[in-house]
Amino acid sequence: MTENPTIIERKKFKPTPNYSQEDVKDILAEKIKEETQQIIDEPDSYKVEDLYYKKDKANIVSLFCGAGGLDLGVELAGLDVEVGKEATNQAYKSKVEFDSIRENSIFHHLYSNDIFNEALDTYAMNFSKKVFLHNKNIKKVKEFPKNADIIVGGPPCPGYSAAGPRLVDDPRNFLYLHYIRALMQVKPKFFIMENVKGMLTLGKGEVFQQIKQDFEATGYRIYADLLNARDYGVPQSRERVFLIGVREDIDFEYEFPNPTHGDNILLKPYVTLYDSIGDLEENPGDYFTGSYSSIFMSRNRKKGWEDTSFTIQASGRQAPIHPGGVPMEKLDKNKWIFPDGESNNRRLSVKEIARIQTFPDWFTFCVGNTTKISKNGQIDKIYKQIGNAVPVELARAVAQPIAQWLIENK
Repeated sequence: MTENPTIIERKKFKPTPNYSQEDVKDILAEKIKEETQQIIDEPDSYKVEDLYYKKDKANIVSLFCGAGGLDLGVELAGLDVEVGKEATNQAYKSKVEFDSIRENSIFHHLYSNDIFNEALDTYAMNFSKKVFLHNKNIKKVKEFPKNADIIVGGPPCPGYSAAGPRLVDDPRNFLYLHYIRALMQVKPKFFIMENVKGMLTLGKGEVFQQIKQDFEATGYRIYADLLNARDYGVPQSRERVFLIGVREDIDFEYEFPNPTHGDNILLKPYVTLYDSIGDLEENPGDYFTGSYSSIFMSRNRKKGWEDTSFTIQASGRQAPIHPGGVPMEKLDKNKWIFPDGESNNRRLSVKEIARIQTFPDWFTFCVGNTTKISKNGQIDKIYKQIGNAVPVELARAVAQPIAQWLIENK
């Protein structure tokens, strides 16, 4: 019998070699040189004159921007320190009102890159027309914008699931390598990187140590933590790793924000599904339809109204079940059922999962060319954009200490 190649690669995992910081820097430089030599300038590459810098703002380069959850949260944090959180929240209820104040944010989006066409269309619909949108594979971007103040984004990391003896030596981690390449070219004051929880435990923690060491070698102090979105007002249990980089010459010690929500009497209560989507029960909008696989039915997929949601996935088929009706029932170790029947249960709608990811109701999601795909296919493209995003309110909390430092050091 042929052995699963993933299992074989996991067996090959070796602890991190005892590299010095200079060794790591040399490895990175060599790998980046190899990658850069393979990049060919193409006619659609941007020029410096395509970029709109703002000297009085912190200019942002956004990589793997997707629909813009992280970017919107950062923008909100930049508004909070300029006009106050109350004023920001009031204007945020309406896109017209929000657009009237968003120029006040201490942050300015300079350049955003993603290869997901529909997600970039969504970004274009909801952000300033002054940001340069680069719909190009990051591996083919030869030069990133210079003189930016902050890089944000979380690279997809397929190689992390079966990492080799050295992260930067694994050819599957090119996207991670190009994030490093962008940092070395742009040299921003700060960066914010988000990724999956598994990064911390893979290879008994060795992979994470590799990542941290690699980023430190580019000239940054690294602050890392595992945050749960529900602790920051997001109606969803969603654990993600954040790496914050502060350039070594910047006199600033980043501290992750304290939770604002929880079971502690001193905190606000968790935001529940009812708080978030209770008003949409009669008018939920579009949702993914179809049968449920045996894998889907192998565990509970339905929370109650007074709970926070399961993690929102980047797939319509895998969306959690709406909380209305009867709870799911466990029959066996890997078998759950709907006691009241499948017809009385549906997946959370697009509008509902957008709320759970703390996107505002005015945020528009695009599906691209709708003539070639089914209605379910169109809807699934939106689920993918929303599920891949960083929850807006979580991003807002993470970016707040940086925004505060910038306003105090203008």
